[in-house]
Amino acid sequence: MKKIRKAVIPAAGFGTRFLPQTKAMPKEMLPIVDKPIIQYIVEELVDVGIEDIIIVTGYHKRTIEDHFDRPSLELIENLRNGGDSKLSFIEQVEKIANMANFVYIRQKGPYGNGTPLINVAAIIGDEPFIYTWSDDFIKSNPSRFKQLIDIYEQYGCSVLGGVRAKSDEDYDKYGFAGGKKIKDGLLDVETIIEKPGKKNAPSDLATVSGFIFTPDIFEYTQKALANLNEGDELYYNDALKLMLSSDIRVLAAEIKGGKYYDTGNKLEYMKTVIELGLEHKDISVDFRKFLKSLKL
Repeated sequence: MKKIRKAVIPAAGFGTRFLPQTKAMPKEMLPIVDKPIIQYIVEELVDVGIEDIIIVTGYHKRTIEDHFDRPSLELIENLRNGGDSKLSFIEQVEKIANMANFVYIRQKGPYGNGTPLINVAAIIGDEPFIYTWSDDFIKSNPSRFKQLIDIYEQYGCSVLGGVRAKSDEDYDKYGFAGGKKIKDGLLDVETIIEKPGKKNAPSDLATVSGFIFTPDIFEYTQKALANLNEGDELYYNDALKLMLSSDIRVLAAEIKGGKYYDTGNKLEYMKTVIELGLEHKDISVDFRKFLKSLKL
């Protein structure tokens, strides 16, 4: 069984829900206190041994590349001249560029979250890999990627990360997997339904945030592409459904002991900023005092 060494992060969307801010700044670079959202995902990938991170971008995403590049000489010189209090920042900004091997690809093809899979096929080759979004994550211990990798290493097939639905509205926001229960929190997937509504959902396990795909996904994404009508969007779920119809095994796993953060809309983004701000070592005490002082 091949070790998982690579990850793909789709990041070509326009972030229209955050306009006008995202006119000049990609939504993936919106800060959670002092760190962009996408860095949280990258750090989590590196922690489980990912060596190569392929980020699929659009023409307006150059700042993502700049962020994970080496810091400019001007920035380093400025920090050195700032005294001892600024020297720790040098280590922080240099560490970002050395976390992994970063590869950037411009997205080409129909709109939809399956198109990045077509774009990265030649780079991934015949290896399993992690496919994860750039604007949501799950905080858990062990991490969601560690949990998914452990399941992959046991069963040797694609694994979809998931969380339990908490409200009726969740059934209209996410895709849901159904199938035979292998053990608590692990399904042998038989069906996947996108935004089914509560009445039609095959289970309460929403497939969100991050997945492990075997290289079979590329063949079936191409088949899904060939089935598209003009103007249709290409979704990774279309490829997964074709895999299931060909009896290729796919599992869905509930991420244990975690909390799901979706920063893809303004309200959930602000909730995330506040929660993680309360945990931030530099500001947590004063920030908590400030929030308590508000007369709401």
